[in-house]
Amino acid sequence: MYTRGRNLRFTAVSAMVVLALTGFSSSRDQHGSDGGGCSGSRQDHDGSRPSPSGTGTHRAQPTRPATPTASPSRATARPLKNGTAALVRCASADDPYATVEVRNPNTREGLFTVKIAFKDRNGFTVIDTSDQVSVAAKDKATLRVPVAGTGRVDAIDHCDVDPKATVD
Repeated sequence: MYTRGRNLRFTAVSAMVVLALTGFSSSRDQHGSDGGGCSGSRQDHDGSRPSPSGTGTHRAQPTRPATPTASPSRATARPLKNGTAALVRCASADDPYATVEVRNPNTREGLFTVKIAFKDRNGFTVIDTSDQVSVAAKDKATLRVPVAGTGRVDAIDHCDVDPKATVD
C-alpha cells in the first residue's frame, strides 16, 4: 500500500507541475476562458488582449484623436443668387441720374451689377451702361447712375432696367 500512495502522490505532483508549466492553456484554448494560470507565456505584456472568441490575441489599436471639422468659409460657402433691380426714377435734365432699387435675397452681403438702357422717345438706346452696388444680406440699396457726362441727357425719354441684378 505504501507504493500505491507514493505513486498516487507522484502522479498528482506531476499533474500539477505540468499544469503550472503550461499555464492552464488547454483550459483556455478549449473553453475560451483564462483558466486562472500564471504562466508568463500568456501574460499581456505587449498590449495584446484575448480576442472575443478565445482563440489567439487581438492587438490593441491606438485611439485616434477626433479630426476637427472646418467651419464653412466664404471659399466653401454656397454661391450667391442674383438679386433684383427695379427703376425708381429715370434721369432727366433736372436730375441727370437714374435711381434704381437693388434687392439682395442672400444671407450674406453681395456686390451686384445693374444694367440700364437710356432710350429716346422712338425707343432707340441713347446710352447703355451698367453700375455696381454692394447690398447687405436680405436688404435693399438705392443706386444712382449718372448720365450727365454723356451730353445726351436732353434726348432721354425713358429708362429700361434689367430686372436681374447680377451677382459679382
